[in-house]
Amino acid sequence: MSSIILESDITCPACGYKKREQMPVDACQWFYDCESCHRLLRPLAGDCCVFCSYGSVKCPPVQQGSACCS
Repeated sequence: MSSIILESDITCPACGYKKREQMPVDACQWFYDCESCHRLLRPLAGDCCVFCSYGSVKCPPVQQGSACCS
């Protein structure tokens, strides 16, 4: 089994700003404020968190093959 990646590059769909962030392992992150344009990001329909929608790596629970926070 591969190790869990805990960092993800999150990219704002509005302005394209990208930042590497540490993902929480014990909670979902449903909101993210872009540091550049200050747009409040929320998960896309069908995704559990902003990392699954806008990150380069899915959240830790999804990487492990389980459902994320519901």
